[in-house]
Amino acid sequence: MARKRILIVANMSKPGVAQQIEALRPWFAQRAEVAEVVDVLAGEACTNVQADLCIVFGGDGTLLAASRHVAPAGIPLMGVNMGKLGFLADFSVEHMQKHLDDILAGRVPPAERMMLRVGAADGGQSFSWLAANDVAVAAGEPFRMIELSVAQGEDEIATYLGDGVVVSTPTGSTGYSLSAGGPILEPTLEAVVITPVAAHTLAMRPIVVRCDVPIRITTTRLNPGTTLVIDGQLSRPLTEGMAVDISRADCNARIIPHPGRTFFRRLTGKLQWGTSPHHP
Repeated sequence: MARKRILIVANMSKPGVAQQIEALRPWFAQRAEVAEVVDVLAGEACTNVQADLCIVFGGDGTLLAASRHVAPAGIPLMGVNMGKLGFLADFSVEHMQKHLDDILAGRVPPAERMMLRVGAADGGQSFSWLAANDVAVAAGEPFRMIELSVAQGEDEIATYLGDGVVVSTPTGSTGYSLSAGGPILEPTLEAVVITPVAAHTLAMRPIVVRCDVPIRITTTRLNPGTTLVIDGQLSRPLTEGMAVDISRADCNARIIPHPGRTFFRRLTGKLQWGTSPHHP
């Protein structure tokens, strides 16, 4: 039987990450072949690497960046938290070592998480990006209210007046969208959340819509600094009249779940969701 191949994606700017990977190399070599070590946040690419598993050392941001690179190849991702929260990167180094043999043997199947495909055209130049968490249009300088028209297919949803709008996957529903007042979605659902940011009306609230019909955000009144932001990591300036098209991607982020923690246990443990207030 051929040996399994592991791709290691890391945020080398985090203290202790490079040293931890180097210390684990002999341990990894006993179980699999390390195909490559890549620092995606430093601009290194890993789209052509063949691997059976991608182990991510960093935090949630590193895992999001890795998912955009490896999702088209169907490579499962296992997040090892070397940062603070670690909501997506849910494994400690010790738990990674405890469960890796079972994961390589296929006894811990990945959870399929839908992603978004984002595209727009500006002056004849078009682009297309993947998003694992969310797509946001942010007002930018000079921070005046902007106006965005949002439609799904042939149906106009609303005209949003405020600081912008966030279109989120279920995975991203616990990120920017949640901070803006959006609902929490179970991460393996097939749906999209549209959340206004500081809407200029009490009648404008987040809405959950189907994911199989494309969404279009048309920019009708902007600031010079208005920006399209993908997963909080990729950005591009927007101009009035531009249309941002968002659709369900044809690939999923395949995230290895921690065998000892359900989604709701992580909500309670990491975000303190559903807990009672503590009085002195």
